[in-house]
Amino acid sequence: MSSQTAYLTQIGGVPVLIFKEGTQRAFGKEAMRLNIMIARAVAEVLRTTLGPKGMDKMLIDSLGDITITNDGATIMDEMDVQHPIAKLLVEISKSQEEEAGDGTTTAVVLAGALLDEAEKLLEKNIHPTVVVSGFKKALDVAVEHLRKVAVPVNRTDAEMLKKIATTAMGGKISETVKDYFADLAVKAILQIAEQRGDRWVADLDNVQLVKKHGGSLLDTQLVYGIVVDKEVVHPAMPKRVVNAKIALLDAPLEVEKPEIDAEIRINDPRQMRAFLEEEESILKGYVDKLKAAGVNVLFTTKGIDDIAQYYLAKAGILAVRRVKRSDIEKLVRATGAKLVTSIEDLSEADLGFAGLVEERRVGDEKMVFVEQCKNPKAVSILIRGGFERLVDEAERNLDDALSVVADVVEEPFILPAGGAPEVEAARAVRTFATKIGGREQYAIEAFANALESIPKALAENAGLDAVDILTELRHKHEQTDGWKYGLDVYQAKVVDMASLGLIEPLSVKVNAFKVAVEAASMILRIDEIIAASKLEKEEKKGEKKEEEGETKFD
Repeated sequence: MSSQTAYLTQIGGVPVLIFKEGTQRAFGKEAMRLNIMIARAVAEVLRTTLGPKGMDKMLIDSLGDITITNDGATIMDEMDVQHPIAKLLVEISKSQEEEAGDGTTTAVVLAGALLDEAEKLLEKNIHPTVVVSGFKKALDVAVEHLRKVAVPVNRTDAEMLKKIATTAMGGKISETVKDYFADLAVKAILQIAEQRGDRWVADLDNVQLVKKHGGSLLDTQLVYGIVVDKEVVHPAMPKRVVNAKIALLDAPLEVEKPEIDAEIRINDPRQMRAFLEEEESILKGYVDKLKAAGVNVLFTTKGIDDIAQYYLAKAGILAVRRVKRSDIEKLVRATGAKLVTSIEDLSEADLGFAGLVEERRVGDEKMVFVEQCKNPKAVSILIRGGFERLVDEAERNLDDALSVVADVVEEPFILPAGGAPEVEAARAVRTFATKIGGREQYAIEAFANALESIPKALAENAGLDAVDILTELRHKHEQTDGWKYGLDVYQAKVVDMASLGLIEPLSVKVNAFKVAVEAASMILRIDEIIAASKLEKEEKKGEKKEEEGETKFD
């Protein structure tokens, strides 16, 4: 980017200042080349992490904290990028993660490949808008073809869902743990999935992931209920309640303080005693009300007074205070209880049920387990692992597994993995390109070439010859049932991926294609970059500090 002051020369030859001194500008092919170079650099970072044989990245933040992962979304989120184009790709990766939960690496690598192909076309003097138009047409063809070849599945088929979850976690954790995690993910999603009208919804907010280091990854457990990361408030309270009747309060068990300052004049010690007894009586009344409704377990988002704690313990009620709002909402869905904002309004009909509520020590902390709920629509997974970074990586893997299973429950169509969808879509796009005349044909063919960058990356990351693998894949996909064939990096050959159970959701792949094209199109449409100079105030402040420093030094 060139640092210069922009001028406009009038007829008389007098230069007129347009931008402030120090404004940086880059325009035309220089700006495009710069943008493409930045995007390709970011894509290249993720390229080596793609696939089961992808490598990990070590990310160190400004505080020295380390993250080791090959999860694309985490890498993009943790990288402290400065350039606006790099920041745009980070936004794109977040969009893919929020929408599909997986396929972030594919989306960013594909965006980089599209821009790489676009640069070659720009050098041939093909206008960026023609390239963008060609990409959009090619995208429509690719998506339509993938929808045509996608296989419809039974959204409650646990074995098939397990294969999808296992594929999503490929190369991230050990094989034994992968199967176990996949099983947990499938059970969790099938438990919380529900039909609303004519569509199915699997809301990941209803799956609570709780991390505690200690133990092994195989100690990770699914709780058909909720794990509350708090302890029972009073030592005299029961630590285990069977057949719990649960009250959920969004109100304090404390005497309300007046909103305005008030003054009470007491001229007799008995009045003082009566005043304190009245406060105690109010709190006892609250507990009596809870006991009368049949409550034996209480969760509240607010505080519980010391006196109220004593009476609750005396009544044999297990109580937990200052529970997070998000946990209370999950408890509502898990136990069937209603969230009550006033103890006066509490009735037996508002109570929820759990077969067991128990305080347990997990690692070096105490937690309350609410489990054995009748038909919980919110569940918890307690993630264990030898050390903190391992637990963090396990959480990322489980999140990917949960996301892809939820995607298939909501849209029950699958595709073979291993680069098969990209090669099949590229074949359809090339066939379409022959029917289009003019310069757009080049852009459509470029889109097909970019799609093939995904199987190329898979082959390179596995240490294989990308040209040989791609040639074999193209040959297979020309056959009748060739759309199933992809690269199995473990066997180092092209095989029928569906027969191996290596499958992925259609929605993840389609969304990744769309996001990549949107990113590439946005970047290609930029023909000028104007970066404003620093604010004059900041500059003056800097100069003033320098002068002060010089004075003190003298």
